Amino acid sequence: MSESSSGGDLRGGVVEVTLTINGRACKLAAEPRMTLLDALREELLLTGTKKGCDRGECGACTVHIEGRRALSCMTLAAMQDGKRITTIEGLQRDDMLHPLQAAFIEHDGFQCGFCTSGQIMSGVAMIDEAKAGWPSAATVDVAKPFTLSDLSNAEIRERMSGNLCRCACYPNIVDAIANAVGRS
Repeated sequence: MSESSSGGDLRGGVVEVTLTINGRACKLAAEPRMTLLDALREELLLTGTKKGCDRGECGACTVHIEGRRALSCMTLAAMQDGKRITTIEGLQRDDMLHPLQAAFIEHDGFQCGFCTSGQIMSGVAMIDEAKAGWPSAATVDVAKPFTLSDLSNAEIRERMSGNLCRCACYPNIVDAIANAVGRS
């Protein structure tokens, strides 16, 4: 038995990984090259996270790792051993939709729905980043502290630019995010 560099035991080409998914501890035996996306969908049956391009270009697979947005198709499950991961299934609390989920419904922020979970996960993280004062490439004055009131439509579009929508629902997605910011 040898130790893998990612933290789990390597036995017969399989890495034992413990993840906290949506607040629940999950153990799985994963092939070392298995992506987090495949582990979520195939091993843990959490199919809300979508496989779009499978090469980090579309954002459909966006999840939160330790509170930060990440493309699950571009990270190995073994690298996330011991980490806290939130998927679209974990946003809802006490049978209540997350404010951004509700805003997406109210503003018709989806058509086919394929990109929606990634859009919402990225939007939730983007709002948290703005609350933390992080500027973006669209921020006019990066020397000035950034606040939620500075989150213009141009800021939202820039911060969401890594998430693609084939149906071109971008105006409705921006409106949904702006509405959810108002509820924060």
